Amino acid sequence: MLITLVGERQVKEGNEFIYLGSLTECKECKLKGVCFNLEEGRKYKIRSIRGVRHDCKIFDEGVRVVEVDQAPLTIASNGKGAIVGSTITYSFPYCNEVACETYKLCHPIALRSGGKGKILEVGKDLDCTMGLKLKEITIE
Repeated sequence: MLITLVGERQVKEGNEFIYLGSLTECKECKLKGVCFNLEEGRKYKIRSIRGVRHDCKIFDEGVRVVEVDQAPLTIASNGKGAIVGSTITYSFPYCNEVACETYKLCHPIALRSGGKGKILEVGKDLDCTMGLKLKEITIE
């Protein structure tokens, strides 16, 4: 569990968001250590909301203190190393077939190339227009 700040309008238990990183407008803010303590590019889920609210230069209605967990991600991966409990280092397959049904699983916006994740579940085989042997996996 992590503590961070989320804009008042986005605060709802169960909401998920992708942390995009720090903002230059916030470099002088006394709360930046709490706002910018998440891993850039990862998906998070709001577990609970605390009663504390703060003013913010970015969010006109202020920010709230929330508890978050990393949210599981479903992605496409090489089926050979897909073992529940193992940790993978993700790399995007070379592909520019953006119309492919699995493109979003192969290029998830909530995971950077080189990002790591623990495999929670190994799912079905995926059809790949490039002929790659891919499996649907869920990681945290």
